[in-house]
Amino acid sequence: MFFLALGLVTLVTGSLPGSQNAARAEIAVTSVRTGVHNDMTRLVFDLSANVKYNIFTLDKPYRVVIDLPELVWQVPPQATKPVGLILGWRYGQFAPGTSRVVIDVAAPVAVRKVLMLAPQGRFGHRFAVDLGKIDRASFLGALRQRAGRAKPARPAAKPPPPKRRVAGGRKVVVLDPGHGGVDPGTIGVTGVYEKNVTLAIARELKRRLEKSGRLRVVMTRSRDVFVRLRRRVDRGRRAHGDLFVSLHADAIKNRKVRGASVYTLSENSSDKEAAALAAKENKADIIAGLDLGSEDQEVTNILISLVQRETMNLSATFANLLLPEIKKRARLLKNSHRFAGFAVLKAPDVPSVLVELGYLSNRHDERLLTSPRRRRALVEALAAGIERYFAKRRS
Repeated sequence: MFFLALGLVTLVTGSLPGSQNAARAEIAVTSVRTGVHNDMTRLVFDLSANVKYNIFTLDKPYRVVIDLPELVWQVPPQATKPVGLILGWRYGQFAPGTSRVVIDVAAPVAVRKVLMLAPQGRFGHRFAVDLGKIDRASFLGALRQRAGRAKPARPAAKPPPPKRRVAGGRKVVVLDPGHGGVDPGTIGVTGVYEKNVTLAIARELKRRLEKSGRLRVVMTRSRDVFVRLRRRVDRGRRAHGDLFVSLHADAIKNRKVRGASVYTLSENSSDKEAAALAAKENKADIIAGLDLGSEDQEVTNILISLVQRETMNLSATFANLLLPEIKKRARLLKNSHRFAGFAVLKAPDVPSVLVELGYLSNRHDERLLTSPRRRRALVEALAAGIERYFAKRRS
């Protein structure tokens, strides 16, 4: 039989035979397969060795999360099609030493069974997860049981005190490559991931800005790893950032639309598209399989009323200096200065903008953003805008 009956499981952890030694070596995922049998859906990972695992479910939306040792993923970089209870899944590095798989499911589910299958015939090591549909009351009851077993949450940390300015010191630019790790961001027309585009451009921009020796550049992430939205803001503040630039690349249904745009923070979005984009970007923590239900609202929703008026004005000043530099060297979107409530822009004392570098849903923009030679002009435009901002601040 394809499936064997097993009792309801909401949290599953395991230490599989041989996994202690295998964890020290590089473990690869060579393929992932899905299948349906009666009311069960199975997800199978083909591995080069046994692994430790931790599985749990989340609500709002319904998700199954699998934490594994840090793995090398040798599977095609593309979204999966819906199969059975599975709407789709994504993978990537969640934290140092940990890979995470997040499975979006169509209904409340239970993890019915977890199997580590030994090599047999043409198959190597296989890690299989069986999911079965349950009613919402049972699902929520299992979540409450898991919450009761969890360690008490630490008190919310107070925001760091306002940064002290160091007279004569180098100005600090914080570059924030959007997405990362288990959160791939937008997927382009040829399958390119937004998280890789933003990281590559941030690295190039960092090298360009540091050439003069006048600026110090800090990155919220320097490799393909997931970073929570609040932690991105905190890293900018703790680095005593003088300017925070978050880099992204969007995608929309209309594949003809192309060009860059710059967003600054506002309670009221400039248009429906800006509001939709902010809502999508602010869901990054959910995409990465985080449970935000127990978060202190004061922590997760940094009120716009706390953002200093001076900071918002400086953010707008920088946006207005940056846009002409982009226009000289690249294509701008119509109404290119936009406003929305992006969580990553809510540091109360660091001027912050979010730059949409272009549309990965447009073939021309995708080619520009994925070619080091073609995107050189865009990197130069970003650098020129940043340097103009600090020159104006000195005058």
